Amino acid sequence: MVGIDEVARAAGVSTATVSRALSGKHNVSDSTRERVQEAAQRLGYVVSSSASSLASGRTRNIGVVIPHLDRWFFSTLLSGIAEQVTRAGYDITLYNVTPDREHRRQVFETFLRRQRVDGVIAVALELGEHESKTLLSLGMPVIAIGGPNELLPTLSIDDVGLGRLATEHLLAMGHLDIGHIGADPEFDIDFHIPSSRRHGFELALRTSGVEPRPELFEPGDFTIEGGFRAAKQLLGRPGASPTAIFAASDEMAIGAMLAARDLGYRVPEDLSIAGIDGHELGRFFDLTTVDQFP
Repeated sequence: MVGIDEVARAAGVSTATVSRALSGKHNVSDSTRERVQEAAQRLGYVVSSSASSLASGRTRNIGVVIPHLDRWFFSTLLSGIAEQVTRAGYDITLYNVTPDREHRRQVFETFLRRQRVDGVIAVALELGEHESKTLLSLGMPVIAIGGPNELLPTLSIDDVGLGRLATEHLLAMGHLDIGHIGADPEFDIDFHIPSSRRHGFELALRTSGVEPRPELFEPGDFTIEGGFRAAKQLLGRPGASPTAIFAASDEMAIGAMLAARDLGYRVPEDLSIAGIDGHELGRFFDLTTVDQFP
């Protein structure tokens, strides 16, 4: 295995200079840095993460705290994070937060405090004041994705606006009896994305003079299977008879399309369906959607 001393000899510099050059420190000339990098690449030398961490106090590791790993939105988001982090020369440590309060407490108060990361990205988690202050106390960059937070910098989407836009599209087509597939309160844990989209749905209806009907709402779980079951309930319910369905996610919208066809509906001739996401499967179903990744 190639050592740092061999790289130093090949580049004609000291081991300390090799360490500084490969760690990204600025007190090395560009020509020396290039010479060291060329020697390291030629010899197949890879910096030890533990040694680099001890020398620099940095881990070159980003912690990503995320509630789901098996959902399309989260896997797509994680793929984008991984691409950028890897390109910058960092590794990723995943912390999968479950609804269990004790497990969540351990992640924020124990795992992240071990100082094994240089920054934290919290994905779609509604961080309370205590959790936000715990992250800030780590003394490292922190960003939250998915909703507002007065203490942390955030990236968020206007979910009320998304729900309203999708519903306005159906209203513009002449639909007045519009069903909605949303989520159970248990699923609405963080940032209340399902309830925000439902609020946008109801806001669009009321603005157009249409009162939302409780019998036209059915909860799902943001999966194709969940959308299929919810649509079966919605379309089979006596007195409901929606002419259109707005699903709070594309996966549920796709499930609704499959359920409608299973029940003999023609989509879009007999029933219009719209979703939110811009899911890659949508194009195979000719799905109307509000794209989160335009």
